Amino acid sequence: MSSAPPPRGRPRDPRSHEAITGATAQLMVEVGYAATSIGAVAARAGVGKDTIYRRWSGKPELVFEAVFTTTDDAPPPDTGTLVGDLTVVLQGLVDEFRAPAAAAALPGLLADFAADPELKARIRGDFLAPSKERLLIVFERAVLRGEIAADTPVDLVLDTLAGAVFFHVGLVGEHPDQQLAARLAAVVAKGIEVR
Repeated sequence: MSSAPPPRGRPRDPRSHEAITGATAQLMVEVGYAATSIGAVAARAGVGKDTIYRRWSGKPELVFEAVFTTTDDAPPPDTGTLVGDLTVVLQGLVDEFRAPAAAAALPGLLADFAADPELKARIRGDFLAPSKERLLIVFERAVLRGEIAADTPVDLVLDTLAGAVFFHVGLVGEHPDQQLAARLAAVVAKGIEVR
């Protein structure tokens, strides 16, 4: 989903940012969520802990960004059909949840979210809301093409898409076949199409 808002002060060094998020993802795979610390990430990335804390409030936000925002910089898909666009979006989610770092991070992140409502609100506001906003164009184009009604509950549709992938791949641990994204996209598009 989308990166956190830019911090005050000095501009981010993209190399440091990349080193930190890369080190975080590597540590998720190597030692898991519980054993990963800001100190370990800093040492692996070759930065000071204060550099990390200037950018992220703590480990959960850092891990979430490092592991679950890998598709956020891609432009919204434009295949010419809603089902095609949704397939591209869903394939990105499937790939993200199927990655070894995501499998390692998910249980710890879910526990932290459950224990800290403020953390959940920060993740929702800093990462999930901007990601949903970026995808609105997919649905606006579908309205213009006459595929869906203007009053389609887009937030609910996006939650349904992410929830299906999260449950199937992240929670249940199924190994998705190559057609999962296309099948889910077809089911959802059929459910919201103009009749």
